[in-house]
Amino acid sequence: MEQTKCLIIGSGPAGYTAAIYASRANLSPIEYSGMQPGGQLTQTTEVENFPGYPQGVDGNQMMMDLREQAARFGADIRDGSITKVDFSKAPYKVWADDGTEIEADTVIIATGASAKYLGLDDERKYNGQGVSACATCDGFFYRKKTVAVVGGGDTACEDALYLSQLAKKVYMIVRKPFLRASKVMQQRVQDAENIEILFEHNTLGLYGENGVEGAHLVKRKGEADEELVDIQIDGFFLAIGHKPNTNIFREWLDMDEVGYLKKIDGTPRTKLPGIFVAGDCADPVYRQAITAAGTGCQAAIEAERFLLEK
Repeated sequence: MEQTKCLIIGSGPAGYTAAIYASRANLSPIEYSGMQPGGQLTQTTEVENFPGYPQGVDGNQMMMDLREQAARFGADIRDGSITKVDFSKAPYKVWADDGTEIEADTVIIATGASAKYLGLDDERKYNGQGVSACATCDGFFYRKKTVAVVGGGDTACEDALYLSQLAKKVYMIVRKPFLRASKVMQQRVQDAENIEILFEHNTLGLYGENGVEGAHLVKRKGEADEELVDIQIDGFFLAIGHKPNTNIFREWLDMDEVGYLKKIDGTPRTKLPGIFVAGDCADPVYRQAITAAGTGCQAAIEAERFLLEK
């Protein structure tokens, strides 16, 4: 059984920033980088909206830089995942996938979220070559181009409106014959001249030589008047939601119906003393690298104060 003052679970901008701050506070943190070291940013190519990179930076490179920075200050960063936790009493117990048992005085949860995909092979094939799950991250690359947004909820409408300011044309691919979004969002989308809503359409696949050039759709699938439709697009944006990676904490911490961990009074604190949350696992609203990094800093400072007071 290993002991640590501070255990960090997860390794995106939130986890690595927490590790940088915790290390500099002499907490000698142990950090498990999880299934996807570096988190969601390793799925994107260019990150252009993180302050301090005027020319933009490759998502993978940025995460490697953060990791190196945390390691330089003494963080013990390990590949592998935490598969089980026991938060019944402090010090808190966790188990890693290689069987390692750790007792931690404080825990920072930065397990992130995963975008939901339709499950098409083409989504993987064209990932980073026209397929994106983040309009605010990648919309800029589609200025004056044609894009499609999949989904009919508030997120899809927000993404379509955001993209409509950049792209020349935006299709919304909506499974149902109506939008699920709030009335005000529906109205805005319908008022936008360059957004076309394709109701009762499902995506069958994508096509293109060097990246996405179009999508194969089916209209009124399974009905007598079912028809196949192809649209020409340069970008395919998924807006069917995110799933926070929080299942292993379900028994111990409060979360909303989707699984986002609840914070106390907007701080990184949870209902359990010494357990803090950071990044997208507790943020259904902003979900940006810069906001995740900010909460990673907050969580580490809270952990340091907690240990001092104890």
